[in-house]
Amino acid sequence: MIGRRRRPPASEADAAATIGRRRRPPASEADAAATTVLQLAVLLQAGITPRRAWEHLASSGNATAAGVCARVAEGVALSAAIAATGGTWRHVADAWSVATTVGAPLAASLRAVAEALRDAQAAADDVRVALAEPVATARLIAWLPLVAVVLGAVLGFDSVGVVFTQPLGAAAVVAGALLMLAAHGWTARLIARAQPPPGVPGLESELLAVALAGGVSIPRARDLVAATGLEPHPHTAAVLDLSRTAGAPAIELLRADAAHARHRSRVEGRLRAAHLSSRLLLPLGVCTLPAFLLLGVAPMLLGVLATTPLTL
Repeated sequence: MIGRRRRPPASEADAAATIGRRRRPPASEADAAATTVLQLAVLLQAGITPRRAWEHLASSGNATAAGVCARVAEGVALSAAIAATGGTWRHVADAWSVATTVGAPLAASLRAVAEALRDAQAAADDVRVALAEPVATARLIAWLPLVAVVLGAVLGFDSVGVVFTQPLGAAAVVAGALLMLAAHGWTARLIARAQPPPGVPGLESELLAVALAGGVSIPRARDLVAATGLEPHPHTAAVLDLSRTAGAPAIELLRADAAHARHRSRVEGRLRAAHLSSRLLLPLGVCTLPAFLLLGVAPMLLGVLATTPLTL
């Protein structure tokens, strides 16, 4: 279960598409956000008011907290000031807004969100580590055709001259270049499909648990979470139905479901990385190796044939 946001209206589609192309926040940013959220939780548990807690963090040199305090001083609501930080902080702002609306314990809610952020980042890190080797191998192999061209020049073959003087040489170079482009696009698509999806797995369940902790009804909790822009997941409805029919605490079931969603995301990411290693062999065999022959070997052979006298 991935915490994905609903598709924005048409008027915002272009801006959202640009944002969607950006990579997920680096590990250092996500870890820093989780650390700051945990510090906020500790301050709130000590009885400090939310605004004063942010001011304490700002005075300690926390740049994010300083930005939030500056926006609050301009009259922006605290949850909106947090969301304006962007990136991971939008999820924190959602949890903050839901918790303050229903009167749920803010410190406990922030701890749950910080744990979700760290688990999601750890899962994404595992996937990136698993993808690092096949991706590096694919990028290295993609240079083989150009290496063949340089090798031919080093060995003294007039590969460049063959291209401009023989139609077959020009055709081989054009075909090789097209195959290189095809291999690059094919490989890029395979790598993109193996990347972890955006969002925090299980975020919807976490926010529902936060809302229910404030004592509101399930329909009201679902409305509050839907207002944050997260897409409803069918599995969440199944969890709530189980809670209703079995009489089990919905909050615990939802948090267990969120933890399972993060675990499943990590396992699925590792499986995608494992499958990528074998799938990358397809563009290698279909495009890269033929491009190697057309760009490197074919001009050398044509050059040799052009300089070798025919004997009857």
